[in-house]
Amino acid sequence: MRFMSSFRALRIFNEDGRIHSGIVTATVDELTAGDVVIKAAYSSVNYKDALAATGTGKILKRFPLIGGIDVSGTVLSSTDARFAPGDGVLVTGYDLGVGQDGGFAGLVRVPADWVVKLPAGLSPRDAMVYGTAGFTAALAVVRLERNGLRPGTGPVAVTGATGGVGSLAVGILSSLGYDVTAITGKSDASDYLRGLGAAQVQLRGELDLGTRPLEKATWAGAVDAAGGDLLAWLVRTTAPWGSVASTGLTGGTNLPLTVMPFILRAVSLIGVDSVACPADLRRDTWQRLATDMRPSALASVAPMDITLDDLPRAFDTLLKGQARGRFVVHLAE
Repeated sequence: MRFMSSFRALRIFNEDGRIHSGIVTATVDELTAGDVVIKAAYSSVNYKDALAATGTGKILKRFPLIGGIDVSGTVLSSTDARFAPGDGVLVTGYDLGVGQDGGFAGLVRVPADWVVKLPAGLSPRDAMVYGTAGFTAALAVVRLERNGLRPGTGPVAVTGATGGVGSLAVGILSSLGYDVTAITGKSDASDYLRGLGAAQVQLRGELDLGTRPLEKATWAGAVDAAGGDLLAWLVRTTAPWGSVASTGLTGGTNLPLTVMPFILRAVSLIGVDSVACPADLRRDTWQRLATDMRPSALASVAPMDITLDDLPRAFDTLLKGQARGRFVVHLAE
């Protein structure tokens, strides 16, 4: 299969301890090794991408490296029989954009075990409206369901509700028939969140987090992207036999809790790791994102595309906590 002679990419450098990124011209021979070469159509921007590209967080395992932990597109070549030229595919997680050249490029080369065929009904762009954020939100819901959560058992809270994980968690839960309360720090986000399906919108600054080991039992379940005090409050306000899925740490890494919610209410605190998710669960979850989990207002989560040149602005917006929904990166040249 004939490859592009060169393509644009966002490469991240470490020069004497100063981490920075810039648009470069690359070739396929320069890419890290892999079984499958993908002609990239779209990528997306996650908080982790912003940390990596700016050096705000110690994310990358090697330098220089092309960033981007998500990509979708079409197989150009494969040495693995599971994939053939022309297959629509996506990759999220694993070491993409962390230890392996990532998705912010015209061509991407990866190990075959990382690749997922696009489910029927899911376009390459829609796959990146989801990206790692949507996949994480979906995994959180799957894990809550496996722990007994069902529509009708009570309200479900979503924190960080205007962010990537939060927005898509609201949409996914709503599409499945749950009564969703979206918790946000943005006072102007009510229409956006109700448009995604939230039944109630609660401002974070108006919450009374309380100080007792157990507060009023409220939630049948929750998806939390914040961590810290907000996650602790969710656990302390979850109803008996309910569960909370932890997906992020934007509010801090410490968790001030007692054992009371666990031994007196049988509350479950569930971790969600979308990076090293088992392959069968990964495929099944993407299939659900194309079917019953698909939010009716998915398009509103990312109404416009950006380009590689727009990435610095997207990184800055994410790091300042000002993002609403998702940034989808259009890569096709």
